[in-house]
Amino acid sequence: MGSAGTDETLESYGADVGTREGAATRFREWFLIRGNRLGVAALVSVAVFVIVIGLYELGVISFTNPNSVTRVASGMIAGTFSLVTLVVSVNQLILSQEFSAAGKARERLEGVVQFRRDVADTADIPATPASPARVLELVIESIHNDAADFADAVADHDDELRRVGTRYTNSVQRRTDRITDRIERSESDTFTAVSAAITYDESWHLYVATHLRGEYADSLSPAASDRLDELIDSLELLHVAREQFKTTYLQQELTRFSQLTIYCGVPSILSAILIGLLYANVTGPSLNVAVLPYVVSALIIVVLAPLALLVSYILRTATITRRTASVGPMVPQKDPDEGPFDVTYGEDE
Repeated sequence: MGSAGTDETLESYGADVGTREGAATRFREWFLIRGNRLGVAALVSVAVFVIVIGLYELGVISFTNPNSVTRVASGMIAGTFSLVTLVVSVNQLILSQEFSAAGKARERLEGVVQFRRDVADTADIPATPASPARVLELVIESIHNDAADFADAVADHDDELRRVGTRYTNSVQRRTDRITDRIERSESDTFTAVSAAITYDESWHLYVATHLRGEYADSLSPAASDRLDELIDSLELLHVAREQFKTTYLQQELTRFSQLTIYCGVPSILSAILIGLLYANVTGPSLNVAVLPYVVSALIIVVLAPLALLVSYILRTATITRRTASVGPMVPQKDPDEGPFDVTYGEDE
């Protein structure tokens, strides 16, 4: 094991985000995760509009050639049809996961019921709340308290173990406090639970806890060993909760994306057709040349609305999936050469 005095030993190497502040970081987190998806899609559309008008004002592009514009409109129509078809396929894939026989449905229900029992037992409450955010808050509070109990249990151990245990539990408590504050400031529910859960890298803390349990197995008192086991159980429960909430949220998110894409599909196709009709007159565009670029640019934004929705929703779902790719103490985001714990085969012998 690496030196207990280094900051690397007990710190996170995984998806622990939100610890660095700055305008660029806040905007990136808003754009990728926290921002309303319709707001992000609108921002993308406005950016495209500004770019198109800017290129026109600079003389880079022109709207006076009917052949070029109608070819672009034809391509937009074909692309919109392809995108809508793709979204319908994705929606059918999501729906297929909801169809299940009685036996499979019972297994899913029993799994959720058992999970709720585990949360109630860990948090020492009569029943688990229905709100995902409240469930996560209870699990986080259990982790915080278990870390404090473990720190108290190793307070009378030797200096090295007490120092390592204190640094580890302080790290756990700092991160759990940050998540609790974030949940209390948020208004939504399932997304609150998901977005808060991905900011806490429980996989790394679980890895450190299991390493400490193995490294100091002979030095830990029975009480300290029990407190560490309880902390590990709570971290594992957080992982299960995060996966449950993530699955539910992604199903809702992708279904909502499918609905919005279908809603925008018809206006998008009609706008592309209208662009072609504006140039159908043999004498040239039917609108005044002064306003034509702005009208066509606005119609292009309507045509690209499904694509803007695709960008906003897929960015969030892909980011959440990537940041929660860890399974238990397996941390794929971590560089294998960065590990502070130096272990060798047969070391216990």
